[in-house]
Amino acid sequence: MSAAPFPAAVVAGVRVAARDHLRITGTAEDMVIDRLAESALALAEAYTGSAIIARPHEAMMAASNEWRPLPVAPVTSITAAMPVTAIDIDAAGIGWVRMAAAGPVRFVAGLAAEWSAVPPPVAQGIVLLVAHLFDARTAAAAPPAAVGALWRPWRRMQLAGVRR
Repeated sequence: MSAAPFPAAVVAGVRVAARDHLRITGTAEDMVIDRLAESALALAEAYTGSAIIARPHEAMMAASNEWRPLPVAPVTSITAAMPVTAIDIDAAGIGWVRMAAAGPVRFVAGLAAEWSAVPPPVAQGIVLLVAHLFDARTAAAAPPAAVGALWRPWRRMQLAGVRR
């Protein structure tokens, strides 16, 4: 599975929010904060099981007559070509495909189109994680529990063996 990188405007938005949180007025640390912002966004996506920022994704899917879920949600559009035989997006934002043959499926997935539209608890968790990573650059310290608490309601869980 591959995803397009986070848009520069999103990383810049996280940088501004993190600099405000950290009370940094200069730009000398911007490159470091940008890298930490990309890491925090990726960690937020991994933890929640959702794409935070809407952007193109591609997943290799096996051939199957059964409906198979796409690996990232919430899906807003599926732009797959052959060998897809059927596509669907359910009310929960899960994209489903049936494949005549194995191949790539291209789709767009994400909670928000831009940083300002990210749900506030998710955005606050990202900013707190960036601040933690910035402050703990030279020490091994666990991230604040508040990060997980802010993201937990947005976490997508799947029960083993549950299929459409």
